Amino acid sequence: MPNTDLVRVYVPATVPLLAALRASGQLGLEGMEAQAVTPALREWYAEGDEEELEYVAFTRAAQGALQLLRYDSAAPRRRVVVSADVAGSTLVREDTELGSSSVRLPRPILLAEVASIHVDSEDAAESVAAAADVVEEALAGDPDAQFTVDSAEDHELEWYAVSELDELV
Repeated sequence: MPNTDLVRVYVPATVPLLAALRASGQLGLEGMEAQAVTPALREWYAEGDEEELEYVAFTRAAQGALQLLRYDSAAPRRRVVVSADVAGSTLVREDTELGSSSVRLPRPILLAEVASIHVDSEDAAESVAAAADVVEEALAGDPDAQFTVDSAEDHELEWYAVSELDELV
């Protein structure tokens, strides 16, 4: 019988974090932030269908990947989002603000829980690098920085199966 308690989470990452996932079989740390379709997000997007809600959470995770890149200058300038299915009852929802999709993971994501991996193509590197440099300013409301971040978001992340992890790193 399938586990109906599973929730799809979107975990911001970088290429070096994918290498760590491949090496150790797990991603992240206890208490790591991820994005998911939460009750607060559902209430805010009352007219949105499930696919639209998942896209919002996914996009927020991609922005989280920009924040990770800002502080890891050695990482290739490519956003990474890892989609995983975890037990919903274990997720911690700290931010109950209307529209929030933020959740905390109780433990690292296991490779067996990963559903897919999403990575920018190499042609997005310049836009992603510029966005990573100003993502914090964009979050603080700077319109010029937001324009730069939006330019990176114009690049769709490519979908990869978990079996392609070796080729990605």
